[in-house]
Amino acid sequence: MRRREFITVAGGAVITWPLAARAQQAAMPVIGFLDVRSADELGVRLRAFHQGLKETGFVEGDNLSILYRFAENRSDRLAILAADLVHRQVAVITTGGPPAALAAKAATTSIPTLFIVAQDPVSIGLVTSLARPGGSLTGINLFNSELAAKRLDLLRELVPNAARVAVLVNPADTVNTKTTLEEVQAAASRMGLQIEVLNANSSNEINAAFEKMQEVHPDALFVGASPFLHGRRVQLVQLAAFHRLPATYALREVTEVGGLMSYGTNIADAYRQIGLYAGRILKGAKPAELPVVQATKFELVINAQTARMLGLTVPDKLLVAADEVIE
Repeated sequence: MRRREFITVAGGAVITWPLAARAQQAAMPVIGFLDVRSADELGVRLRAFHQGLKETGFVEGDNLSILYRFAENRSDRLAILAADLVHRQVAVITTGGPPAALAAKAATTSIPTLFIVAQDPVSIGLVTSLARPGGSLTGINLFNSELAAKRLDLLRELVPNAARVAVLVNPADTVNTKTTLEEVQAAASRMGLQIEVLNANSSNEINAAFEKMQEVHPDALFVGASPFLHGRRVQLVQLAAFHRLPATYALREVTEVGGLMSYGTNIADAYRQIGLYAGRILKGAKPAELPVVQATKFELVINAQTARMLGLTVPDKLLVAADEVIE
């Protein structure tokens, strides 16, 4: 009798344990990760995002699930991908760049949404206030577009004889492009520089832009702070080297693969911060009560090897100011 009772209890454990495991899995919170780029372009950023989540007690696969939606550099897909995450009733949506953030905002007013943008999020309509966002969105302001004038000034210091500068922007990223061009054109006017604006929204268009540069003969190149252009950083660096064009970029990741110079926000730290915010929301915090974090850590990185290849001498002033000089 006792043996039969033992078998029944043991058998019950075998049957009920998977049910309990499935119930636990069903209760696991789900984050939606929406980005215009492809997964292989976001390695460092995703690791930093996971680190931020871990610091708040969440580990993907253990007590958290993440649904990744990448638009593969097709902005027109963002609305569909955002709607899919809303349909799946994720607990939080995290986005990178204005197009993804605006797509998520258009898709839902109830699901907490986090953004990382280079512009003032108030001016582009994401929040009503930096201190008290007031709705379902909050996030990180990188200031990279607002740093455009500073980047142009640094480029002029490195290439003092430059008179004409090509400015490469992504027309599909309308918010980034508008802010960047306003900043650059105003700064160029003060410096007495001529600006040649070139557009690129695909790999082929980047190639075409560099062919156009052979006609206008710029002395240097300014690459706009755009998720798409950043994702094509290897192509940009190779073409700039082939055409022997001194170029400046927004993020250090470009300088690390051979770009001449970058000045902008520490992007990995920004993604760690967004992971922290996602964890806090999963624990009950409201986006309306989480102030927009404004980046305060900016990095000047110079690739000395690329400078030598271009025949440039980096001024001592820049060497002293640089956060890192890549040899």
